[in-house]
Amino acid sequence: MRFRVKMGVSVLTMALLFAWAGVPAGAQDKQHVVTLSQLNKDAARPAQTRQANEEAVRTLLSSATAKEALKSSHLDYQKVDQAVGQLNDEDLAKLAERSRQAQRDFAAGRISDRDLLWIIVIALAIIVLAIALR
Repeated sequence: MRFRVKMGVSVLTMALLFAWAGVPAGAQDKQHVVTLSQLNKDAARPAQTRQANEEAVRTLLSSATAKEALKSSHLDYQKVDQAVGQLNDEDLAKLAERSRQAQRDFAAGRISDRDLLWIIVIALAIIVLAIALR
C-alpha cells in the first residue's frame, strides 16, 4: 500500500513538474512567423504561374499566324492545346517565355510575319517532341 501511495505521489509530482516546465501560456497567443493566408498564397502560386504560362503559349498559338503554321504542319489546334497542358512545368515555362518574347518583338516590329511563323513552327515542334518523349 505504501508503495502505491509513494508511486502515486511521484507520478503526480512528475506531472506537475512537466506541466510547469512546459510551454508558457502566453506563447500560444503570439502570432506564427508565417500566417495561414501567406501559406495559402504560397501554395497557390505554382498553379497560378502554370496557368499564366499556359495562357501565354495558347495566346501565341491562337494567333492568325499560328493557325497558318498549324495548317501547314497538318496539326489540329485541339491536339496541340491538349499537349500544352501536358508539358512539364520547366518546358512550359521556357516555351511561355519564348512566346512572350516573340509577341513583344512582333508588336514592336522587330520581327516579320515570316519570322513569327518560324518561331511558332519551332514552338510546335518543341511541344510535339516534349509530349512524344514522355
